Amino acid sequence: MKKLLYLAIGSLLISCQPKLELGKKDRIVEVETQYGNLKIKLYDQTPAHRDNFVKLAHQKYFDGTLFHRVIDGFMVQGGDPDSKGAKSGRHLGEGGPGYQIPAEFVPELFHKRGVLAAAREGDQNNPEKKSSGSQFYIAQGKVYTVGELDTLQMKMNGKLKSSIFKTVQMEKAEYLSKCQMEGEIEKLNEAIEQINSEVDSLFLASKISLTKEQIEAYTTVGGIPHLDRNYTVFGEVIEGMDLIDSIAGVKTDDFDRPLDNIEMKIKLLK
Repeated sequence: MKKLLYLAIGSLLISCQPKLELGKKDRIVEVETQYGNLKIKLYDQTPAHRDNFVKLAHQKYFDGTLFHRVIDGFMVQGGDPDSKGAKSGRHLGEGGPGYQIPAEFVPELFHKRGVLAAAREGDQNNPEKKSSGSQFYIAQGKVYTVGELDTLQMKMNGKLKSSIFKTVQMEKAEYLSKCQMEGEIEKLNEAIEQINSEVDSLFLASKISLTKEQIEAYTTVGGIPHLDRNYTVFGEVIEGMDLIDSIAGVKTDDFDRPLDNIEMKIKLLK
């Protein structure tokens, strides 16, 4: 009889749990920590990231994980399942649910202070810039002057053009080597001209130019502009940003991990 009673109670509890609705808009989650709580609105323009975050929160996947990487003036990062119960001094940041999410870059969603964005592996191993299945960060950043933004934009475009050149050059490497080996100087020069022309064309099509909205945000509230178009932004803090500043200011070890663990729980509010 007792077993039947326990089974009945268990079934009742399961049936009382709210069903997960994916695809629903206007989602809000709450992050609880010993420093206080904050609320985050998930963007509907990035549905894959929104629904994945909702699913993990519903599963209590984040509960007990740490803010394992904290850099004051930059961001705070969490979502690594390996951080649950991790011993002090352990290097974290490699864990996840075993899948990635295709990038969802939306021009009007950028790295202003307070946004939620997905962490990911570097370009060398992840040229498509796919997001981690669970790791995320909340941007803190700094306030820029217009002059600083102009300089940063020039550096970003220089890096972009260099990356494009490297990619195109690698595609033509075999032909260039063949021309050089056979002493075909004229063909070699023609190939180099074609490479330069292709690089210029690709660069013009993808050149970075900050919008008025970006400039206004980065010169007032601040943020991390050099991460734009590199990491998917999929939400923003709507209450409790002072909590992020408190977390960002704690003492850390050589891996940027807080010396005192900062655990979190994440739940759906809406």
